[in-house]
Amino acid sequence: MSTPTLSPKPKSATHTLFGLPVIVAALGYFVDIYDLLLFGIVRIPSLKDLGLNDEQVSRVGAMILNWQMGGLLIGGILWGVLGDKRGRLSVLFGSIITYSIANIACGFVDRITFMDPITYYAAMRFIAGIGLAGELGAGITLVSEVLPKELRAIGTSLVAGIGLLGAVVAYFTVELFSWQWSFFIGGAMGVGLLLLRIGVFESGMYKDVAGQKHVQKGNFFAFFTSRTRFSKYMKCIGIGLPTWFVIAILATFSNEFGKALGIAEPIKPGLAIMWCYTGLAIGDIASGFISQALASRKKAVSLLMLITLFFSLIYLYTGEKSATTLYILCVGMGIGIGYWAMFVTIGAEQFGTNLRATAATTVPNMVRGTVIFMNFLYISLKPSLDVINAGVVVGLISFAIGFYSILTIPETHGKDLNYLEE
Repeated sequence: MSTPTLSPKPKSATHTLFGLPVIVAALGYFVDIYDLLLFGIVRIPSLKDLGLNDEQVSRVGAMILNWQMGGLLIGGILWGVLGDKRGRLSVLFGSIITYSIANIACGFVDRITFMDPITYYAAMRFIAGIGLAGELGAGITLVSEVLPKELRAIGTSLVAGIGLLGAVVAYFTVELFSWQWSFFIGGAMGVGLLLLRIGVFESGMYKDVAGQKHVQKGNFFAFFTSRTRFSKYMKCIGIGLPTWFVIAILATFSNEFGKALGIAEPIKPGLAIMWCYTGLAIGDIASGFISQALASRKKAVSLLMLITLFFSLIYLYTGEKSATTLYILCVGMGIGIGYWAMFVTIGAEQFGTNLRATAATTVPNMVRGTVIFMNFLYISLKPSLDVINAGVVVGLISFAIGFYSILTIPETHGKDLNYLEE
């Protein structure tokens, strides 16, 4: 008499959403955001400890931030290609080793004597930027491929929403400890996360493609050899521009906007960034559920982009006269740019498995790289237009490109991702 075979019980939605890949991706993005924004939070105290005056802090701070963003731009291409050629996990391990070492090195900048400390600081932020570029794209790609399509938006929004709280922890770490120890703590968290990742498995979709030797994987230039792919790729980048306009201009230089708006109390950029990312975490978690409810990525992102525009106009034009009001507006703008997770998910969903990690990793880092041009335009326009109008010009360009991109890009809600780019 044969024994009947019991079929395995299907995993529940809760079990799937809170499986190890999602948890590790969320914690990875948490550490990524902590380290990514730490320089913006410690920019003023760390540079003043190096003997710089207020004018030098603004100029040198923007320069070092540009080097970090340049590292993100290069790292995005490097890790994206590696993610499709060698697997998603190779990026998750390699990137965290790179930025953890670089962030620990930043904690020694005030003790450097063998070279100019400013040059050293910029170099370490550049290396950190290269490492930080791989975290989000590889994590979102892995989660997108291991979750069923009906849970993809919620899963990726949870990764980003939880991860973005790293900005809040970064701010309070700086408040509780010195800026040097804040860098050391960030590096230590990265090493701890590295150990946790040992139990994570590679995406099944990628494993299937990896065995197909004839399939070209991770070809960055493939985005430029097809008019359709190029158009989708550029629109993916365009969607993200308003997010970094808010972070890199309105929040990072909030001390300058505060003065221009006549706010008597000095504005702390680190606190503005922290409140902005608090709102961003809320918006990111909400974005997945909004996308599911509307059955559309495009409608969800368009709605949140409109919210961002609304609060940005209030920030720039209503003439708020208190620091508290400005910080509240940072929360509102943060909720609006909470479509960041959906924007990265759209980038992953637009392309086949053999180009997906390259797209999901390069797209957000291309957007981060545009901060270099935003900073240049903002700083160049300030002398002739003043702080407020310089910010308005940068914002108008960012939102115009953002709205055009999201309204014209193909919808990807419910799309099957198990296919290849020819």
